[in-house]
Amino acid sequence: MALRDAGWIQLYAETNQEAADLHIQAFRLAEELSCPVMVCVDGFILTHAYDRIDIPTQAQVDAYLPRFEPVQVLDVNDPVSMGAMVGPEAFFEVRYLQHHKQELALELIPELAAEFRAQFGRDSGGLLRCYRCDEAETIVVALGSVNGTLKEAVDEMRAAGERVGSVSLCSFRPFPLAAVRAALCNAKRVVVLEKSLAVGLGGMVSDGVRKALSGIKLDGHTVIAGLGGRAITQKSLVGLIERAAAGKLAALNFLDLNWDVVKRELAREGVQRRAGPAAENILRDLGPVAARIA
Repeated sequence: MALRDAGWIQLYAETNQEAADLHIQAFRLAEELSCPVMVCVDGFILTHAYDRIDIPTQAQVDAYLPRFEPVQVLDVNDPVSMGAMVGPEAFFEVRYLQHHKQELALELIPELAAEFRAQFGRDSGGLLRCYRCDEAETIVVALGSVNGTLKEAVDEMRAAGERVGSVSLCSFRPFPLAAVRAALCNAKRVVVLEKSLAVGLGGMVSDGVRKALSGIKLDGHTVIAGLGGRAITQKSLVGLIERAAAGKLAALNFLDLNWDVVKRELAREGVQRRAGPAAENILRDLGPVAARIA
């Protein structure tokens, strides 16, 4: 997320199966556009999970991924500089071309996902996926693995008669403005669930959603959750969506933040300007079990 504007394409996986599938698509995408691609997975969630997944055969991958002949190669016998600094006489144009390639990727990503589905028999990737958004009044937008829990929360609330849905963003860079607008334009309220915090601003995904919905009047909320790999529970998500539907959600929210710990640290800082490292103080307050799930 810190490299979101570095010019790399960023694809987000919801499951470990999708992470494996996206790597195959990422090579194809990078080679077609001559542009680096990140496959992003959630730390402490997907990175530490055991899953049974289908690993395609080399023959299957070769059929999907044509042979690639790079223009530049690493050769220890003939060393060259790659990616050296571009001066002001050309930097503007180089930067524009990065933007142009991302715009091309908006069309190519769905095409490659459709081709992957036809060859491998499963959906992986694309720009975004909608879940039970038909006639939904409240829609939650999120990236990555939290979408699995979010779908269960949506199912629970749908069973109770609530008109809710969710949108899983698969492509964050390029940001699919038109697709997001089409998915959300009929909702009454949108909640963007963010697992990253732009300190001093709020949410980063929210900025793209807000731009996509420019000119459309609806309630919008940003919710920061799960930072550092903290679990996001179905119970918390259901409560969050209920508060949004009832009009009780602020513009910026911090889901399951331990306010007691925060207030103790702020009180220390109010008494003593140099209160010491906040992280060590908070861990000391929490005691030996700091990674428990509420």
